[in-house]
Amino acid sequence: MPANLAVGVALRAAGSPTTPRPGGTLRVASYNIHRAIGTDRHKDPARIASVLSELGSDILGLQEVDWHHHHQADESQFKYLANLPGYQAIAGPNLVDHRGHYGNLLLTRLPVRTVRQIDLSAGGREPRGAIDLDLDLHTGRMPLRVIVTHLGLGLRERWRQAKRLRQLLTQPPNRPTLLLGDFNEWLPGSPTLRPLRALCGAARHPASYPSAHPLLALDRILTCGLRRPALVRTHQSTLARMASDHLPIIADIDTPAGI
Repeated sequence: MPANLAVGVALRAAGSPTTPRPGGTLRVASYNIHRAIGTDRHKDPARIASVLSELGSDILGLQEVDWHHHHQADESQFKYLANLPGYQAIAGPNLVDHRGHYGNLLLTRLPVRTVRQIDLSAGGREPRGAIDLDLDLHTGRMPLRVIVTHLGLGLRERWRQAKRLRQLLTQPPNRPTLLLGDFNEWLPGSPTLRPLRALCGAARHPASYPSAHPLLALDRILTCGLRRPALVRTHQSTLARMASDHLPIIADIDTPAGI
C-alpha cells in the first residue's frame, strides 16, 4: 500500500451517531459489492445503497468499492455510499491510479476514535489491505476494534495475510475486535484461516456466493474477545440477489457493559 494511504480517509454523512445501550447489541454486516455490478451486468450504485438500507446495520464492511473519477454522477459509488444518512464513511483504497481508487469501505453509525490502514499485499499479487479502526461505544473505557478486509486468491497469500492479522490482533493493547470481510476461502475446514480461527473462534457461516444460488461461504464475520454471534445469516431480498454477485451477511453482536 502506498505511503500516502497510511492515514485513513473519513467522511461524515448526515445524521447522528448511534450509542448502544450497555448490554445491548450491534448489527454488523459484510458485503462484497462487486463494484456495484449486478447479476444483470448493470452498474448501479443506487441499488447497492438500497440494499444497505435494507440491512439496518450499525457497522458495514464493504469490499470491491470503486470510487474512480467518472464524469457521470450515477457512476460514483463512493458518492452514494459515503453519504448514506446517519453513517460515517472510512475509505481503505488498495489500488490507486490516474482513474481513482478501489478497495474497502467501512460505514458506521458509531463515533470513530482512531483509523489505521494495514498493508496485506504480497509480491506479484493484486494489492490487498485492511481498514483498522477503533469505535467508541460509550459503555466503558475500552473501544471496539473493527477490521474490514478482502483477502487474496492464493492459498499461501491468504495464509500469510491471516498470520499478519493474527499478529496485529495479539499485540497490546488487547481489545474486543470484529473482523469483517471477503476471505476468499472456500476449501473444507478453511485451512488458510486457521491462524485467525484459533484466535477468534469459528461461528458457522452461510454460503453467500454466487448471489443467485449461493454455494460458497466466502464472506465472514469473526469476533475476538466478544461472544460469538448466535447466528450469521445472509440477506436474501430480491434486490440483494441482483445487486452484486455476493449476498451480504449479517450478525447481531452482544456488546456487554465494560467495553
